[in-house]
Parts: sequence; structure tokens; C-alpha cells
Amino acid sequence: MVKNVLGGVLQTCCADPLTGFYRDGKCNTGPEDVGKHTVCVLVTEEFLRHQQAVGNDLITPRPQWGFPGLKPGDGWCVCIERWKQSYDAGIIAPVRLEATHEKALEVVTLEMLNRAARLN
Repeated sequence: MVKNVLGGVLQTCCADPLTGFYRDGKCNTGPEDVGKHTVCVLVTEEFLRHQQAVGNDLITPRPQWGFPGLKPGDGWCVCIERWKQSYDAGIIAPVRLEATHEKALEVVTLEMLNRAARLN
């Protein structure tokens, strides 16, 4: 059983657009997921702009990778290090704890994720 940060079963993050490293709608991870796409984020305009400014363009569609481009309000499995980068800059993108993989806790604390979850 794949677990979320709360210890329960990992829930679906988003099916439209279809997210996840494996494009299964969940923030599943494995050895081939070097970016650790483990945190389920409800992206905001501020988060998208910050990520674009630091070299992680989540706005521009990339059809060759099955990436539709994101708009504010979309759910997406984000690389935990990238989410933390924005968090550390004071840009806290809301997360869905039940859809965030337990492996995210290897990089951030549950307290950080809880703070972001309260923004929903």
C-alpha cells in the first residue's frame, strides 16, 4: 500500500490534467523519478510565476512529454525540492495532504505541509 504523509492510502491528486510522474493521477514515485514528484499542489498564479522565474516552467505546454501546461487552480504533482524552493521564498502553494506521497517527508516536514494545507 502506497501511503500519504498522514499514513493513509495515497489519494488521487488530479486526473484533469492527468498528473504524476507515471501519469496515473497520483503522486507516486519510484527509482526512475529523480525529481521526486511527491507533493500534490493546487497551483496558484504566484507559484507558477515563481517557478517560471527560477527555471521550472510549468505554464508552457510540452506535448512531447504529455504536459498540458498549468493554470491557477490545477492540481499537480510537483517535485518536492521545487515546492520547497518556493516555500523558502515565502510563496506557499497549497497542498492536499491525502494526495501527497509519504516520501515528501524526506525533504520537508509535516509542519510545513500542514501550513500549506491550511491555505486550501
